[in-house]
Formats: sequence, structure tokens, C-alpha cells
Amino acid sequence: MIFDYLVIGSGIAGLCFALKAAEKSKVCIVTKKSISESNTYFAQGGIASVIRFPDNFNKHIEDTIKIGCGLNRREIVEMVIKQAPERINDLINWGVCFDKDEKGNFDLNKEGGHSEPRVLHYKDKTGYYIQNVLTERVKNNPNITILEYHFAIEVITQHHLGYKVKRGMPDIECYGAYVHDVLNNKIIKILAKITVIATGGIGNIYYVTTNPEIATGDGIAMCYRAKAECADMEFIQFHPTTLYNPVKRPAFLISEALRGAGAKLKTIDGYYFMKDYDSREELAPRDIVARAIDSVLKKTGDEYVLLDATHIDERLIKSKFPNIFKECLKAGYNITKEPIPVVPAAHYICGGIKTDEHGKTTINNLYAIGECACTGLHGANRLASNSLLEAIVFAHNAFIHSISYIDKIKINYKIPDWNEEGTSFPKEMIIIKNYFKELQMIMSNYVGIIRSNERLNLSLNKVNELYIKTEEIYKKTKISPHLCELRNAINVAYLIIKFALNRKENIGLHYNIDNVKN
Repeated sequence: MIFDYLVIGSGIAGLCFALKAAEKSKVCIVTKKSISESNTYFAQGGIASVIRFPDNFNKHIEDTIKIGCGLNRREIVEMVIKQAPERINDLINWGVCFDKDEKGNFDLNKEGGHSEPRVLHYKDKTGYYIQNVLTERVKNNPNITILEYHFAIEVITQHHLGYKVKRGMPDIECYGAYVHDVLNNKIIKILAKITVIATGGIGNIYYVTTNPEIATGDGIAMCYRAKAECADMEFIQFHPTTLYNPVKRPAFLISEALRGAGAKLKTIDGYYFMKDYDSREELAPRDIVARAIDSVLKKTGDEYVLLDATHIDERLIKSKFPNIFKECLKAGYNITKEPIPVVPAAHYICGGIKTDEHGKTTINNLYAIGECACTGLHGANRLASNSLLEAIVFAHNAFIHSISYIDKIKINYKIPDWNEEGTSFPKEMIIIKNYFKELQMIMSNYVGIIRSNERLNLSLNKVNELYIKTEEIYKKTKISPHLCELRNAINVAYLIIKFALNRKENIGLHYNIDNVKN
């Protein structure tokens, strides 16, 4: 199969890119489940953008850099935030309608770390709504081919032509990807002039996460194996408040906007503790709130803390947070009458595949956009609701940059077919599934909210053991999604641990007790 553009992933970044690229060229979207299944689907909060006075670009820029602890690339922050209103208009023109107040103005939420209300939303299920609107658009576009239940195995480079490729080489080129057609159980090669990685996050390498099961870091792992540069992998954002339910995965996210509306955190015995950790209390940045909850749970031995919204007007709860109200009610909690049991959960990675301002990776003809990319916007921590914004801005930038030279790219027809010689179907899948569970527990127990050198080194040894065992299986086993996900998750876990060990200061989302100065 041959296309001008190959987009791997079907969240907001991939779909926005595909819609723009389809105006000029033929596009193929590869997604490992249904097109609607993505991290975007689960995003509750909204999209941050300067909309009206007294807010302004400088305030949003400074909020982003303050939360990112100054590790952000300022020129990227300025570019993204100043471009935000135009990209919001793109969504509106595609049919996305954000909530408005009784006067017809956008109803803007204020979330932790923001100095002004600036979060556009659709009730408390913004991502779900945007995903559905964009999916419908993509499905009706004749220039877009959608391959659902197709798992991208590897991006294709000179390596697959027998050439030695090393990280840092300036002339590595991407020619497309090898893809597993899961339903027909065959591996196809898709050649493309431009390949775009939009595979989302890594949350499912942790046991408790807000991410869907598909979030196994596939794009990051594929690009790392192809010798692309990665950056800031140690910065994993844990959402402070997810509904406590040990048997449910993914964890149901209780939006930060509820705390923005006045909900308060307290211990099971009723003590409001955030005042002990930060003057901003519940509206402190997510890393501070998550660490505060983690500290309280360690001190008390309790399994959860409580988020109390009972003092908020019932009509406001039901109108602005209908999905949270409904989901909590299903779990047995009427949040207008009783507090919500909550725990932190792995939520978002600020690092990923290193890109420039266009979304271009260190491999030619290969772009990365959305959560899998490290653009420099977030620095050491992500300001709430900047993620969907980053996705739509870099989808646009990557498209604009790619059309400037795509006509000069020639398809490489020498790429060989996938070679399965010497492999066989596994006799049992239970080993692969158990290895994945083992990895999740390693990451949750040793590479979580608060870390130590001892735990990080222990986790590195354990992950290396899993890597050796998994590679042995991979060499002799026919491709399956579970095997590829395990392999990718191990690659990503390794990168997170290595970056964490190399970070010798506590900053943003990375907190190591051995970095604390006496």
C-alpha cells in the first residue's frame, strides 16, 4: 500500500493532521483498535486558550512556564499559545461546539495553575465530544483511508535495507511502517512519503491509570528503536483525583475543574490537608496535589482520600459535571450528598519523541505530534488542558511544514516484505500477559510519584530481565498485538527509568528522595 501520508494513531492530533493533509493528498490512518478509541476520548477538562480580557497571551505563557519549572522552550510556548485561537477556530469550523453561558459567551473553566479562566469545554466530556466530531469528519472524507485494528510494528528506515543506522546520524530516513492486520492476521508494509506518529501516551505501563489499555507507548518505542531522539521521559504526570475503584481499569478521572469549582480534599477522618502543602490549596499544580495525597496516604495508611463537593450548588454539579455525577452515582456515590473517594493515577507523559517547532523528529520524513511527542511546551510539568491545545497546534504545524517539500520525496520501492521465517505461534499467551502485569507493578511500586535511587536501580534491573526474556520470545514468535505492546512498554519503561536516574534535581514531576539536600 502506498500513500502520500501515513498517520499512526487516531486521537485529536492524528485526526486533525489527517483532515488538513486530505485537502491536498491521499492519507492513510492506522489505528490499533477502533478509530474512536484513544486518549482523547477520555479527556474531560478541555482546551486552554486565551479568549477574552482580562486574560492575555503573556499570562498564559507565564503560567505554562511556571508550571513547567522553566524547563520549557519559551519560543515553543509563545508559538503554541499565540496560535491557540486560530486552531480553536479550526475545531469550531469542523463542527465542535464548546459550552456557552446564558449571554452567549464561551463558558470558561479555571483549572490548577491557571491565573485566569481559559479552559473551553463541552460539559465534563470534552475529549469524547471532540473525538466523535472529528471521527465523523474523517470517515466522510474520500481522501482518507482508515485501517482499524491494524497494529504498527516498526517504522521503516534504511535499517530494513541492510544499512547500519545509529542514533544521531543526520541522514536517517523513514519510508513508512510495517503493520499487522490483526483481523486477517497478516503483516503488510505501508509506504509513504511522510509518516506521522500520533500514538498517544504510556499510562498503561502503570497499574493505576486514567489511560485506556491501548496507551502502551507504541510510537515512542518504535521511534526509539528506529534511532530517533527522545527527551524528558522522566516527567510522568499523575492526575491527583481519580475515583477509587481497585477493580476498574482505566481509573475514572475526576476532572480538575471540579476542584476549580470549589471541591476540597480531606482525609477520611475529615481533615482538610492541602493548606499544609501549598498556599493555592486545591488549585496548586497537579504534581504538588498528587504528592500531597501520596504523602497523606503513606502517613495514614488509608487507601484513598476524599474529594468533597457537597457544599457546591447541586444544580451547578449536575449541569457542569453531568458525567462525573452519573459515573460516581453508578459507583454508589451521590457527590451532592457525600464526598468522593479518590487516588492519584498515571495520567500523562510530558516527554517523548523529540521534535522541533514543526513536529519533525530527528529522522527525516518522520513527524511526531500529540502526547507521544516532546515539543518543549510542557517542560517539567504540564499545565492543565494544554495537551489538547498542543496536539492541534502541532498537527497544523507538521502539515504546513510537510507540504513545503513532500513533492520532492520519492517512494522507496526497494523495501522488503516483513520476514516471519523461523517463527511460530506461541503455545500459551499467559506468559506474555503475566510479564505485562509484572512490568505494571514494577513501574507503580518503584517509579511512581515519589522515587529513590534504590528503587530506580532495582526497577532497572527488573526491566532489563523482562527485556531479555521478551526479546527471546519475540525472535521466535509470530507477531501479535499483546507481544508488541509488551515489547513497546518495556522499551518505554527503560527510558523513563534511565532519564529518572540521570535527573539529579527534584523538579516538576520528578521527585527523588535522594535528591533532597539535607
